[in-house]
Amino acid sequence: MIRKGIFWLHLICGIAAGVVILIMSVTGVILTYERQILAWEDRAYFAEPALGQSKLSIETLVEGATSADFTPESVIVSSDPRAPVTLRQGRSQSVYLNPYTGEEYTPHSPALDDFFSAVTAWHRWFNVSGEERANARAITGAANLMFLFLIISGIYLWLPAVYRWSTMRLRLWFHPNARSGQARDFNWHHVFGFWAAIPLAVIVATATVFNYSWANNLVYRLAGEEPPQRGQSAPVEQDVEALVVPAQAERMALDALLLRAQEQLADWQTISLNLPGTDAAQVDFSIDEGNGGQPQRRHALQLNAYTGATIAWIPFNSQSAGRQARSWVRFLHTGEALGFFGQTIAGLVSFLSVLMVWTGFALALRRFSRWVQRLRRNRSRESDFASVSD
Repeated sequence: MIRKGIFWLHLICGIAAGVVILIMSVTGVILTYERQILAWEDRAYFAEPALGQSKLSIETLVEGATSADFTPESVIVSSDPRAPVTLRQGRSQSVYLNPYTGEEYTPHSPALDDFFSAVTAWHRWFNVSGEERANARAITGAANLMFLFLIISGIYLWLPAVYRWSTMRLRLWFHPNARSGQARDFNWHHVFGFWAAIPLAVIVATATVFNYSWANNLVYRLAGEEPPQRGQSAPVEQDVEALVVPAQAERMALDALLLRAQEQLADWQTISLNLPGTDAAQVDFSIDEGNGGQPQRRHALQLNAYTGATIAWIPFNSQSAGRQARSWVRFLHTGEALGFFGQTIAGLVSFLSVLMVWTGFALALRRFSRWVQRLRRNRSRESDFASVSD
């Protein structure tokens, strides 16, 4: 009785949320290697330096790129000597400069960026805007919760009522005798569900954190701490002595401070520094020794702008358990936290979920068709019986 009830709930949720799950899964597959594809397109900004050519100072690059329409707020440098220096204003405006000549590279076509932005918008809220976005997000959030239930209940329903190897084998791998449409769909639905269940549960569960504040707070509480208030930054333990600015001291050049940051980690890949204000005595750095999507390899550094002393060194493992867990959630959803292998697994199980939606709909349609046929037969018998009685 319990199994039958779970089955019907599984079926109803699958029908109700199937189309939305299909959209999220298809777009998830497309977004699998977004980071690598965009990085490949940005290779057009790479240039080999001339022999003996040295890089321009950050101050020179910033001054040359600053205009009435663009005021840089941060600078990103790469460990690759061929890579451009990236200046950013906010999140959306970027300028790529040749670090040796200061030349501003002609921006490539935004078509690829626009494509991935549109796919992401479909993935999150059906690519709608304005007031409709909140409604769309509510739908995708609810569908995601039903998807999570489908995975959990599917694990239970996957277990056969009678444990025999012949039965288990039919659900573990493709069966050569599953030739009819129904047998094939049943076999595929169970095989795909078995192999995708665990990584898919991680992907769907982490998506819940983005949609619901209670899920976000749960991450912190499971880690043993109270959730932070919205907009509240993590407390940082600073060296009080390093905060002191000597009298009549002058600011250090940003390149000298950048060199200090580079010495913090030998294997750094990119370093981002927030350009300090006129009166700021502190310069903030973000040092990444990974691919940009691995939170455990991203660290923060604060330096005294006048002395170069380390005010605070904030490696990932120094953060609270809750903040570490929340950082992991973002990149476990895409698989990027586990590198290229993790991204591949995330993309593969997203593709398998597309096939599970298809086979699930096919099985449900056949069940509905059989129910309609039985209903017609029963009505026909009742009609014949009524005719005989008359």
